[in-house]
Amino acid sequence: MAAPVSSDPMDTRRGAVLDETRRWIGTPYRHQASCRGAGSDCLGLLRGIWRALYGAEPEALPAYSADWAETGGRETLIEAGRRWLFEISPETAKPGDVLVFRWRNGVPAKHVGILSASLQNAPRLIHAYERVGVIESPLVPSWQRRIAASFTFPKEHD
Repeated sequence: MAAPVSSDPMDTRRGAVLDETRRWIGTPYRHQASCRGAGSDCLGLLRGIWRALYGAEPEALPAYSADWAETGGRETLIEAGRRWLFEISPETAKPGDVLVFRWRNGVPAKHVGILSASLQNAPRLIHAYERVGVIESPLVPSWQRRIAASFTFPKEHD
């Protein structure tokens, strides 16, 4: 028997996000890149998903540091998420939603991935991991504690 199909447009959008994200698995890690199969970093993965769903990226991307340990500064990643995505409570995130991570207190959030399995039961994350590439991995408790924000993609983009 087939699973019931949701009539909720946001569930449909999350499914499209997750389908596209899975297409990126195996892409090598390349800082500031966003080309499925050729190279991507974590933000590049998010950018590629956006392009697949909506077309052109919504704004020009400034250069950014590969140094995830930098201190101070603005929450550039979270601020961009608030401009183009819908912020949701991390506890309500569903597969297909975006999770943003802070490596430790006092530093800007510097990593992003797509939740691929429920936070309530064996959560998993698809993300571009340095020296590894785009992978799907368990979202272990130490990573869950680092979630700084979460977002869902909009139904449509103008």
